[in-house]
Amino acid sequence: MAISVLENIKKAKKEGKKLLAVLLDPDKLDLETITIYIKELNKSHADYIFVGGSKVDNGLTDTFVTVIKKQSKIPIVLFPGDYRQISPNANAILFLSLLSGRNPEYLIEQQVQSIPSLMHLKLEIIPTGYILIDGGTITSTQKVSNTLPIPQNRIELIRNTSLAAEFLGKQLVYLEAGSGAKQHVSADIIKTVSTACSVPVIVGGGLKTKKDIDKAYENGADLIVIGTAFENDKTILKELMS
Repeated sequence: MAISVLENIKKAKKEGKKLLAVLLDPDKLDLETITIYIKELNKSHADYIFVGGSKVDNGLTDTFVTVIKKQSKIPIVLFPGDYRQISPNANAILFLSLLSGRNPEYLIEQQVQSIPSLMHLKLEIIPTGYILIDGGTITSTQKVSNTLPIPQNRIELIRNTSLAAEFLGKQLVYLEAGSGAKQHVSADIIKTVSTACSVPVIVGGGLKTKKDIDKAYENGADLIVIGTAFENDKTILKELMS
C-alpha cells in the first residue's frame, strides 16, 4: 500500500528531507498551456502538485486535476479556496482552517459545506492550520476571506496561532504570504514556528529565487510551495535541482 501524503511529509520531516510543491492555479492558467508546465514539472524534483485558487469557476478544478493526472505521476494535492474546489481525482486535500482571521466563513462554514462531497470520496483529508502573513500587498485570499494577515513583526502572535493550530489537532501548519507577495515569510518567523511546533511547517508566497527557498529550508520549512515564481520562470525548477 502506497504511503499517504501526510505520512510522507511527516517521514520527510523526521529524516530531515526537504519537500517542494508547485501550485497550479486554474485562475491564472488555461488548459491549452498546462501541458507545457506539466512537462517541466515531470523533469523536476517536485514532490507534489498543488491545485487551487481563491476564485475558480465551478467544475474547473476537477477538469484541471484530470488533465494533470493523465500527464503526470506526481501526487496532486487540492489547495481549495472554497468548498466547490474539490476533485475526486486528486490524491489528497488540505482541509484548511484560516486561523489568522476571525471570519467564521473560513474558520468552519466552508468546511461544513464541503462535507457532503468529501464524505463520498476517497480523498486523503489533511487537517491544516492556514495562517496568512503580511507579504506587503493585498492578496486575493485576503479579499475573498475578508480577513487581515498577521503583520510580520507580530512573531509571538504568529507562533501562538501556529501552536493553537497544532493543539487543535491540525496535522500541518501553512504559513502563507500570498500569491505574488512582495515579501516572503521571514526567516525569523519560520524558525520560531518550526521550533515551537512538532507538526510539519509549509511555507509559501513570495519565494522567488533559489536563495529565498534555501533560506526558508535552512530555518525550518519542511515543505515549500512556489506558484508565481514558476509561472514567471519555469527554469527555476532546474535551479532548485542544482
